[in-house]
Amino acid sequence: MSPPSLSSETLHVSAVAIKGRAVLIGGRSGTGKSDLALRLIDRGADLISDDYTFIHRVQGQALASAPATIRGKIEVRGVGIVEREPVADIPVALFVDLDGQPERLPGGEERISVAGVAIPTVALQGHQASAPLKVEAALLLFGLPAG
Repeated sequence: MSPPSLSSETLHVSAVAIKGRAVLIGGRSGTGKSDLALRLIDRGADLISDDYTFIHRVQGQALASAPATIRGKIEVRGVGIVEREPVADIPVALFVDLDGQPERLPGGEERISVAGVAIPTVALQGHQASAPLKVEAALLLFGLPAG
């Protein structure tokens, strides 16, 4: 018998919403999670959470929100903590892995289980100037649909 899948969990990831779909950005400290989230926000994304994100499963869909203690806050390295208007309960569509080794031509088949839901995963280098554009392209190509 397989172990039961989690219906909620808190992940060490930053998260933004792009057109109603959550992008989780994971990686070790210093890989650019907050920096990439900030650059995506500059391109029109909304802040969900920075550094830690609460995920819960509702009717087979993983939804992302900020823990209450950090809601509306994002760390801007060298500046400090900056307040932003957050959004909550956004359907998770993509996981960006800043620890993984980016493939030249990925097939989009990689997935990670988040709160028991299989989420498409793409490996990127967070500090590259093109990283926000790559996140947006990956969301279009591999991301789960909204709703």
